[in-house]
Amino acid sequence: MFAFEKLPGLPRQRLLDAIEPVLRAHGLAGVELIWRTDSQGRVLYMTVENAEAVKAGTADAGTSGEGGSSGEGASGAGGGKPIEPGDGVTLDVCSRVSRDLSTAFDVLELIDGNYRLEVGSPGLERKLYTLADYRRFRGKLAKLKLGEPVAGQSVIVGKLGGVDAEGRVVLESDDAPKPRGDTPHPGAELTQPDGTVSPRTLAFDNIRSGQLVIDWQGMGFSPRQRAGRSSVTPRPPASRQKRAGAAHGRK
Repeated sequence: MFAFEKLPGLPRQRLLDAIEPVLRAHGLAGVELIWRTDSQGRVLYMTVENAEAVKAGTADAGTSGEGGSSGEGASGAGGGKPIEPGDGVTLDVCSRVSRDLSTAFDVLELIDGNYRLEVGSPGLERKLYTLADYRRFRGKLAKLKLGEPVAGQSVIVGKLGGVDAEGRVVLESDDAPKPRGDTPHPGAELTQPDGTVSPRTLAFDNIRSGQLVIDWQGMGFSPRQRAGRSSVTPRPPASRQKRAGAAHGRK
């Protein structure tokens, strides 16, 4: 139900059973569910996204084939404008989800004591947790941190190309060095003598973490323009404006 969960000491299955119908009623799907303690106390942090975007992205990945050509995100029915994960995940929606979940948790007595519940969007720079994520976001720019360096780099930024038949993550293009030769080292992107480039493939278990990144060049900004705008460029709105939290719990 969630791509990433960290629920130490909580009744996981009972929580999920309470959360699932609420998210479904609001047309949402879970991304992250984390129970942690911060400077203000205990907090259950949840990120959600548009359920239709998940369905459309999964369908697109299935019909395009593994490691197929890129698509710019999940498409809506009829091939219209792509449905982005944050579409519809407004502050108001997050507030209503938070209210409904808090009521359910209290009625079912799932969490003892005082705690906060925060519901929000994973944002434009959404983290990638599963192979399904890498399939779904084919065509998007991503930053991957590797366990073992590839082409001398432990961090690679590139355009996702899906997942191949062996379960390896495909990068259609990236910022790592591109060796020439007939036999690339593991994970290498091979540049042929005629100038064509074979996509780089990465073992999924060698990816320590991955996340989408904003494609500034794809939006028409040059590196110089980015540098000049760095001090005034707003953060992705989901990171702040699409989060809603309130203190809940029983004394």
